[in-house]
Amino acid sequence: MDTKHCTVDGWVDAPPTPGPHGTATFDLVVRPAAPDAIAKDAPDTIVSCTSEVARITEELLTGVQPSDLVHVTGTLVQSAAPGEPVRLTGDALEVLDTAVVPILRDMVMDRCGDYCVVFNADTAVPVFTALGQWVGLAETPTPSPPSSTSTSV
Repeated sequence: MDTKHCTVDGWVDAPPTPGPHGTATFDLVVRPAAPDAIAKDAPDTIVSCTSEVARITEELLTGVQPSDLVHVTGTLVQSAAPGEPVRLTGDALEVLDTAVVPILRDMVMDRCGDYCVVFNADTAVPVFTALGQWVGLAETPTPSPPSSTSTSV
């Protein structure tokens, strides 16, 4: 396995979870610095992260929520098995930007490319760009292709 000390910026994909022996784990959604260099339908990269540093673990479990943009520095380990996500053991964490809408326990947050949607079963779906600009309400959490007669997102 190859290891490398590096820094990764990405969006927290789901609420960080406590792990064994005082650790916390979370997944980062990482997009390339030059998105025009890849195909528009290329999937985002998921980096599986963990940390055993007490102050980072506390911040992850009490202050970080899905769609927060974070800057993680640590040791990156490429998996030997094809298709397995790379793993990053963080020894430094900085929250670069917080999610626009706080995620409540009974709500679901999803990222569709450059858009973030927050929804539950009883309401329309509020949609924001990844930079926090309000887009509007959608009837379903599933993105629909743009059309000249449709107002859904």
